[in-house]
Amino acid sequence: MTPPTTPETTTPETSPAPTGAGLLQGRVAVITGGAQGLGLAMARSFAAAGADVVIGDLDGDRAQEAAASLGPDMLGMACDVVDDAQVQALLAAAQERTGHLDVMVNNAGITRDATMRTMSEDDFDQVISVHLKGCWNGTRRAAAVMREQRSGAIVNISSLSGKVGMVGQTNYSAAKAGIVGMTKAAAKEMAHHGVRVNAIQPGLIRSAMTEAMPQKAWDQKMAEIPMQRAGEPDEVAGVALFLASDLSSYMTGTVLEVTGGRFM
Repeated sequence: MTPPTTPETTTPETSPAPTGAGLLQGRVAVITGGAQGLGLAMARSFAAAGADVVIGDLDGDRAQEAAASLGPDMLGMACDVVDDAQVQALLAAAQERTGHLDVMVNNAGITRDATMRTMSEDDFDQVISVHLKGCWNGTRRAAAVMREQRSGAIVNISSLSGKVGMVGQTNYSAAKAGIVGMTKAAAKEMAHHGVRVNAIQPGLIRSAMTEAMPQKAWDQKMAEIPMQRAGEPDEVAGVALFLASDLSSYMTGTVLEVTGGRFM
C-alpha cells in the first residue's frame, strides 16, 4: 500500500537537494550497490559534482545501464562485494581511468527480515556477509590504495537499525551496528595516512520497498519522526557528497544520522 502523499510526508519544494557542482571535480568515486535506490542517488549526486563515477553492483547489466544514465564516460560493472577478488577488480578498473582513487562508498546490501524464531542461519549469514564483510572488503582495499596517495574519503552506509535495533532484523541490525564500529576503527588506523572514514545512518527513506510496507507499519514509523515525513534518496546523497568532499576535511570516524530526528 502506498503511503498518503500529504504535505507532511513529501519533501518541501522550498528545500531542493543541493547539486554540489564542482565539489568532486577531477576525482574518481566508486559506489557499490549503485545501480538503484540510494546507491544510484549518490552516483547521480557525485556525477553532478564533477566526479568520474564507477558503479559496482551484483547485477552487472543494471550497473552498466545506471552508469550510462550518468554520462558516456561513466563505468558500471558486476561486483559481488563478498568476493574480495571482485572488489579488487572494481577498484583496479577505477584506478585505470585516472591513476587514482579518491572516494569509496560501501553501500551494497540486502535484507532477509524475520524474527529470531523463524530466521534461518543462512539468512543471518547472508546479511552479515554482504553488509559487514562486504563493507570490510571495500574499506580495506580502498584504504590500501588511498594510503599510498596520502588522501581519500571512504563513506560507509550503516542504518538507524544499527543504532536502535529493529524487530525482525537481528541480522541487519547487527551488521549495520558492526559497520559503525568498523568505521571508527578504520578511521583511527587511517587518519595519519590522510584517509578519512565516515558513516551515514539513514532512517525511513522513501523507496519502492518502504512504500510497499503495510499502512499500519508506515503510520507507526511516521509517528516516530519529528519532521513528520519520510526522507528522500537525494537527502542521503547530499550527506554522502558532503562526506566525500573537502567540505568535511576535518571529519573522520563520524556517524551522521539522516533520520528526520527519529530516535535522536
